[in-house]
Amino acid sequence: MSRIGKMPVAIPAGVDVLIKQDQISVKGSGGALFLTQNSLVTVTNDDGKLSFQPANESREANAMSGTMRQLVNNMVVGVTKGFEKKLNLIGVGYKAQAQGAKLNLTVGYSHPVNKDMPAGITVATPTPTEIVIKGADRQRVGQVAAEIRAIRPPEPYKGKGIRYSDEKITIKETKKK
Repeated sequence: MSRIGKMPVAIPAGVDVLIKQDQISVKGSGGALFLTQNSLVTVTNDDGKLSFQPANESREANAMSGTMRQLVNNMVVGVTKGFEKKLNLIGVGYKAQAQGAKLNLTVGYSHPVNKDMPAGITVATPTPTEIVIKGADRQRVGQVAAEIRAIRPPEPYKGKGIRYSDEKITIKETKKK
């Protein structure tokens, strides 16, 4: 059995987990998240702990038990604490401004770039060169951060662009004659 799949998921106080035949729903102070139930994994709730067992002895069921466990754990953490990604803007004149559910970027193009945030995702700009993306769904937070980074990814010669706060850019040496 999967090492990750063996570990149970503890359900903290204030979080409601509802297991149906076709989906798992997790509700808490941070919102409500839903996950489609996989037929290869059996999910049981034992006194506030969720356990995941492969439905059969196949390799796919074993792998899927660990995957389902981690997805449900991310849902529980998301509705209690939430997830966040930080982005930095490096470059002269590069700035970001959050206006409600919209992010306005000035990143070296001849026009400003406006990005609408999906439902459940909030964006903040503590400084003009810093973007903080928060939400309960880990996958959506990471996807929105990747889409914002793709607007102007860091270039390898000066390092200008939008990068994750913990990202290291290796600067290339310019061509010599």
